[in-house]
Amino acid sequence: MDIPIWLIIPFAGLLLSIAVFPLVKPEWWEKRKPWVVIFWSMLFIIPFAFLYGVQDAAETVLECIVNDYLTFIVLLFGLFCVSGNITLEGDLAGSPRINTGLLAIGTFLSSCIGTTGASMLLVRPIIKMNSWRKRKSQIMIFFIFMISNMGGCLTPIGDPPLLMGFTRGVPFTWSLRLFPILLFNTVILCFIFYLIDRHNYRKDIAEGQRPDLSKGGTEIKFEGIHNIIFIIMIVGAVILSGVLPSLSIFKMSDGTARGIRIFGDVTLSFASLIEMAIILLSAFLSFKTTRQEIRTKNHFTWGAIIEVAVLFIGIFITMQPALKILTAKGASLGVTEPYQMFWITGAMSSFLDNTPTYLVFLTTAGTLGCTSGVATSVGIISNRLLTAISCGAVFMGAVTYIGNAPNFMVKSISDENGVRMPSFFGYILWSACILIPVFLIDTLLFFR
Repeated sequence: MDIPIWLIIPFAGLLLSIAVFPLVKPEWWEKRKPWVVIFWSMLFIIPFAFLYGVQDAAETVLECIVNDYLTFIVLLFGLFCVSGNITLEGDLAGSPRINTGLLAIGTFLSSCIGTTGASMLLVRPIIKMNSWRKRKSQIMIFFIFMISNMGGCLTPIGDPPLLMGFTRGVPFTWSLRLFPILLFNTVILCFIFYLIDRHNYRKDIAEGQRPDLSKGGTEIKFEGIHNIIFIIMIVGAVILSGVLPSLSIFKMSDGTARGIRIFGDVTLSFASLIEMAIILLSAFLSFKTTRQEIRTKNHFTWGAIIEVAVLFIGIFITMQPALKILTAKGASLGVTEPYQMFWITGAMSSFLDNTPTYLVFLTTAGTLGCTSGVATSVGIISNRLLTAISCGAVFMGAVTYIGNAPNFMVKSISDENGVRMPSFFGYILWSACILIPVFLIDTLLFFR
């Protein structure tokens, strides 16, 4: 299927709407957001149906909703619910040292429970610890850089692209070799963050902002800590979603996944159903076993998850032409060197779903005829190329709010809790000034 490039206009239009309308028409945007999503989605669906037929259009839309968006939003919903039932109590006040330490710990936690899991677990405690401060948006920006993205590079649990690599033959422990790169970037970003946060902290103190340290400033406790069990259940469900499809009982004789046929060739696999069932059960049990008082302390509302659900269904639908063009043309782009793989995989992952982007360039690397490296189902891939693809997909999801699942959720929760986050373009300016120089150093040190 040869997709005309003009079909990506609705995707670009939706991204511009997300970037511009909250700045120029904030009240109108809040009320009309779903209609804007419907408008741009239909602007893709109708021409696509005219060019390729109603059935192909229906299958394309249903495929991305059933097999991409549905699992994405159920995972985010489950972690949002469970994390909302854990609250931090006490007098530990956010300071440059404490914030830097928590960002570093959260970064490595992301590889254990996933970037989404770590983000949802830590976002409210960190916001609460810094609620006394006036200048605090930099805390959540670096939170997205490090915890919501980079920290997920060490295991297949950490980020979905690496999970897809695992299902295609990349050894589970292979990604641990990325530790030196992650450690290097973490040290640099922690140092930059500390300088910025210390500067803003001193300004806050000079203007009379003071934390409540009436109980000594060191007493902390978590309530609803039993919900960690449900987070572990959700992480287990994610791991199962990567393992079950490779088992013969979940495959047809032709290798396709067993499942419930929705329409045409669109099938909701049994593996995905099991994953979603475990996640939804975890969310249900979390609510049933946690007091309402804890959610009240967390200022828990449904606004953030509703906003993400509405915007991302439009993003998933309208980005289909871009993904199809990338899939069709990826092998002919002449990308053969590690630094090229790092930057093009990363650039695409900044605006498109990083999982299919990773798979496109993993497949491309598998066709290059490498004779040594990692033996995968798509061919032998050199360790240097696989390192570049993995880092590009995971690291550069931090460049925009839509680059990785937790980014926009962290922004929405921060906005709800009084943290004035930068606009879509304002955030890109932060990432351009801080992340891009770090990635250039990475290129010189690791991907030349």
